[in-house]
Amino acid sequence: MRPNGMLRELIRNRTLLLMFLPVAVLLFLFNYLPLAGLVIAFKDFDFQKGIFGSDWMHPLFNNFDYLFSSDAAFRAIRNTILLNALFIIVGLVFEVGLALLLNEMKNKFFKRLSQSLTFLPFFISWIVVGVFAYNLLNFESGAVNRFVMWLGFEPIDFYSNAGLWPFILTMAIRWKVTGYGTIVYLASLTSIDNSYFEAASIDGASRWQQIRYISLPMLRPTIIILTLLAVGRIMNADFGMFYAMVGDASLLFPTTDVIDTFVYRSLRKSGDIGMASAAGFMQSMIAFVLVLLSNYAARKVDKDSAIF
Repeated sequence: MRPNGMLRELIRNRTLLLMFLPVAVLLFLFNYLPLAGLVIAFKDFDFQKGIFGSDWMHPLFNNFDYLFSSDAAFRAIRNTILLNALFIIVGLVFEVGLALLLNEMKNKFFKRLSQSLTFLPFFISWIVVGVFAYNLLNFESGAVNRFVMWLGFEPIDFYSNAGLWPFILTMAIRWKVTGYGTIVYLASLTSIDNSYFEAASIDGASRWQQIRYISLPMLRPTIIILTLLAVGRIMNADFGMFYAMVGDASLLFPTTDVIDTFVYRSLRKSGDIGMASAAGFMQSMIAFVLVLLSNYAARKVDKDSAIF
């Protein structure tokens, strides 16, 4: 575009650009400016010398060594990827399924009530959810174990059985965020031209066939984009959820210890800022590669649904 043409476009769209200006400033201050701090991952950080005055590590990647030399760090990386992959897959099924159910409801009052009730848990703090979980799963007085004993079985020590926690965490996060996650899917469903359903109904298609051959194909671009965005966050576990639900219960670490909680405990003990920054840098790089691979796969499936 020529300079004169660019100036003309700026003048023509000045109102929209002025509206975007606060967003651009916030984006720069909180997303792009902090990128300079990535050098901490390669430095022997000293508070007195500051970020740029601190000495470089020798060797340069020394802060990354603990991530690859520690079994606990490898376990945290593995758990982060596997648990987030489980959350993405189960979340996709729950959120799309709930959106389809809500879309099929004809009674507007019941539909709005159902949507509000499923959306409500999103506003509950993970700390409160953690307290709920403890009162449900406590070995001695938990509601679940009381019910199990009433049925005549032995109580289950949930806080000593690490194998149960991927399922427990999945159910907890689904209860909390499924209602919120259906918003975009439900908006996509309501935007579908009703003439498609009318034509299918005239041709004798059942409701299930209309969902299968109209609703789901129309949702595919939204599903792909939201899944790609979720894959971009696959290395970033929800620290609030894991720390509120698991805390420092070391018996559960084999299946619940993720990078965020591992770094937090390591930072709390050693105070090594460079180590924590190296972990964050590694998370971002792995997530970046995964997004590229996922986007490449999405372009193979549906070119128009890819992010770029």
